[in-house]
Amino acid sequence: MRFGMFIPQGWRLDLVGIEPSAQWQTMSSVAGAAEKNDWDSVWVYDHFHTVPLPTDEATHEAWTLVSALAATTSRVDIGQMCTAMSYRNPMYLAKVAATADLISGGRVQMGIGGGWYEHEWRAYGYGFPSAGERLGRLDEGVQIMRRAWADGRATFAGKHYTVDDAICAPRPTNGSIPLWIAGGGERKTLRIAAQHADYTNFDGTPDGFAHKSQVLQQHCADIGRDFDAITRSANYNVILAESAAEVDRKLDDLQATYAKTVGDDMAAATMGAFRGMPGVGTPEQVVENLTALAAQGMSYAICYFPNVAYDRGDVELFEQQVMPALR
Repeated sequence: MRFGMFIPQGWRLDLVGIEPSAQWQTMSSVAGAAEKNDWDSVWVYDHFHTVPLPTDEATHEAWTLVSALAATTSRVDIGQMCTAMSYRNPMYLAKVAATADLISGGRVQMGIGGGWYEHEWRAYGYGFPSAGERLGRLDEGVQIMRRAWADGRATFAGKHYTVDDAICAPRPTNGSIPLWIAGGGERKTLRIAAQHADYTNFDGTPDGFAHKSQVLQQHCADIGRDFDAITRSANYNVILAESAAEVDRKLDDLQATYAKTVGDDMAAATMGAFRGMPGVGTPEQVVENLTALAAQGMSYAICYFPNVAYDRGDVELFEQQVMPALR
């Protein structure tokens, strides 16, 4: 199993209390530690407003961070989970990604999806098209990026996007950039993934992962794609401690921290993404959970540690007791 780590960037209220002038240093130090401690990749989110509620807390822009991380790391891959296709013209995005990839020496990973956070869509003037239109843009945008990277030029006339002999020079370091298509929509997203993805990223719970994998496999069979050629990944919120009592204490502390910013009810609802999830528990429990998922074909875990900007304890325990058991 391979492992990626999300860098705290503010979107999930994980830089609260750190002065904006010090936040890049915090993010950079987390990435540097990941590079030194056997992580395969570092990741950011492509969002503009915080969750679970929009606040005035910082949310740093994804592709700016990708370029900065490209210039300040030397080994780890660098991705976004995931870029919203409609936030940037796909040919422009292909150019941005190729430039960042060259800065990194060929380490950029293109996480891409249809986008979902309605509040920020409307706030930034993008409207909020139907799911069908957002996924149609995803499909066309991926085709444009593939052509731009492969050929250095792209011509495409679609329902949503048109480019006419658009030049992408220079091209990415290795002639292309791996595509991670994120989302579990069964009729459209997973079919797009079957057609174009090098990696997928969807529901990481045991039942959810098994079901989405079956749907993806059927789409692959329908179009003649080798299902095993696609690496399946999932994201995991991680709270780790040596005892169940300490895990519970950490969960309660996290909920109390969220409540200070978004209120008790929203904080309690947010904890549903942590309590009972595969990445939460003692090291032995998390190893058991991820081992079972590996048996289902989940071979790349991307981990989010909510407190890493303030305390590396959970990360260090994961590095010492979870990663070695699953390598």
